Amino acid sequence: MPPVDFADREVYLVAAGPRSSTGYDLRVVRVRDEGGHVTVAIRERTPSLGDVVAPRVTFPFLLLSLPRTDEPIRLKWLGRP
Repeated sequence: MPPVDFADREVYLVAAGPRSSTGYDLRVVRVRDEGGHVTVAIRERTPSLGDVVAPRVTFPFLLLSLPRTDEPIRLKWLGRP
């Protein structure tokens, strides 16, 4: 893991929870300062029927390093209600 200067940056863990195969993945779509808060948009990729995956429990996650700010960070899962 690369070193993090916690005086200038904050680290956030985004976890999807248990999934049934190795075909799941989390990706950052965008990070946007929306005046008053920062929104991080995440999309979970799910496997298609043709994808070659291993059937085992996995725990997809992202570890995000963002510049330190006083604004709240909001997570938006795209494709979820």
